[in-house]
Amino acid sequence: MNLNQLKIFYMAAKRGNLSKAADDLFITQPAVTKGIQRLQEHYDIRLMDRFGKKMVLTNAGEVLFKIAEKIFELEKHAEENIRELKQRKKGRIRIQASESFGAYYLPSIMNPFSKAHPLINISVNILPSEHVVAKIAELECDIGFISYPIEHEKIHIRVILEDQLVFILPPDHSICQHKRFKPQDLEGNPMIVHEKKSTPHQAFHTFVKKNNISVTSSLELSSNRAIKLAVENGLGIALISRKVAEEEIRNGKLAAIPVPDQSIKRKFYLVHHKEKFISDTLQGFIDQVDDWAKEYSLQLS
Repeated sequence: MNLNQLKIFYMAAKRGNLSKAADDLFITQPAVTKGIQRLQEHYDIRLMDRFGKKMVLTNAGEVLFKIAEKIFELEKHAEENIRELKQRKKGRIRIQASESFGAYYLPSIMNPFSKAHPLINISVNILPSEHVVAKIAELECDIGFISYPIEHEKIHIRVILEDQLVFILPPDHSICQHKRFKPQDLEGNPMIVHEKKSTPHQAFHTFVKKNNISVTSSLELSSNRAIKLAVENGLGIALISRKVAEEEIRNGKLAAIPVPDQSIKRKFYLVHHKEKFISDTLQGFIDQVDDWAKEYSLQLS
């Protein structure tokens, strides 16, 4: 088997387009076509059918694609392992994180770690949780943090933190004058909710349904910053992680009321590829995450 031809076939099948595969491989489109033809000649079987610009795998093509995918995943693992062994003292950690965890929790972990390990380069990309899992599955990063569980056959996932959810509202809101908050205090108030699928969105609807409260969802926003600004401007009340609104609460821009139902909490998850080589550098960072999470949880109790 010619691995160069196999890689051409694999990229063409993965991209579903010859010109895109050629761009990825830095070769010409005719070279892609020729590579696939030679592979088909080698096996004496058709691997792809072409409908216009679209490429569709035959049954034999699907079988070979799955095998090729495993081969090139192993190639990535080999390159990663060698790179990690060569860079033990320096090292690099590539992180993908959801917006909430990446913007509001991760800095508290990264800052002390970076000070203790100044030669280790850490890069962070903020992405939706689904995209984080996709990047991990493709071995395009070392570790990820997501805001809700997403099952994937290639991914190891575990809870690292449970945080409090609070209702945030302007400090001069009438509810703040109540001696004791009751769920019914929300009755009739406009609510600002996080995007669908998010943990705060689901927690909000669970709380409202459980307590039989009638509220109006005035805004649905995907950004924590946008939600906080909307609340500051008196557009409604929102349910959010306390850590996310910590600075505004401390500065008196927002008031926070803990959710009286202790069963409604916010969870965050650590994810990595099941076959990922965990170097000493990466394990040290994971240990830092776990130590920080334990300390943070103790502060809440």
